[in-house]
Amino acid sequence: MTTAVVTIAAGRHEHLRAQDAGLRSGTVQPDIRTIVAMGDTDVPGATVVLPVDGALPLARARNAGARLALDAGADVLIFLDVDCVPAPNLVASYTEHVRDGVVLCGPVTYLPRGADLGRLPELVNPHAARPNPPAGTIESGENWDLFWSLSFAVTATTWADLGGFCEDYAGYGGEDTDFGWTARERGARLQWLGGAHAFHQWHPVSAPPVEHLDDIVVNARVFHRRWGRWPMTGWLAAFAERGLIAWDPDGATLERRTHDR
Repeated sequence: MTTAVVTIAAGRHEHLRAQDAGLRSGTVQPDIRTIVAMGDTDVPGATVVLPVDGALPLARARNAGARLALDAGADVLIFLDVDCVPAPNLVASYTEHVRDGVVLCGPVTYLPRGADLGRLPELVNPHAARPNPPAGTIESGENWDLFWSLSFAVTATTWADLGGFCEDYAGYGGEDTDFGWTARERGARLQWLGGAHAFHQWHPVSAPPVEHLDDIVVNARVFHRRWGRWPMTGWLAAFAERGLIAWDPDGATLERRTHDR
């Protein structure tokens, strides 16, 4: 099995260097490393730089990375967010357990600010909203809303069957859930792999993510048009409560009210 690790990036250069160091220290290194930079010519080790005009093309960049990896002969695609440092066994575990027809996800720990990346095994504390089965075991999932692109693996066959990420999305939000719903519609299985840990490095965030308000509104409309329901409902509810949007959770109304932050 020829394995590729695909990462997309714009900025976060130090985070990417830490990820690369983690991959190099793994029990198994990927055969192919694909880094897609989005409008950032300084991304270290970039395989290709995509031009950016407006919102970051996250979906298009992931698809471009997958295409490059497949053209290089990849049988397995591992997608790893630029902020994530892999556990030493992540590549080996995904490669061993991924199967055709499966979207395989490992647990992700959000690290505190200043975390010592040399002590990652001591810092395992996976996100509580997602399954964390015992190491080396697989738990089947039914809730595709829990899929996220921070860390997951598919075979080349499964990627071809799913068609990649929908490129109607640009910027932050929605494309992950869309990918999950597409996988569900096409009969793929969602599985959670215990012990294939990724560690999300700290960076400033806001809750709700008002800096991404415009992208989220546009992408939520795309999702509603495609699936007949709203994604990211927690964020949309928080934006509505702040008076930033007019939103009907049971209807088709979602409008941006103000540019004030």
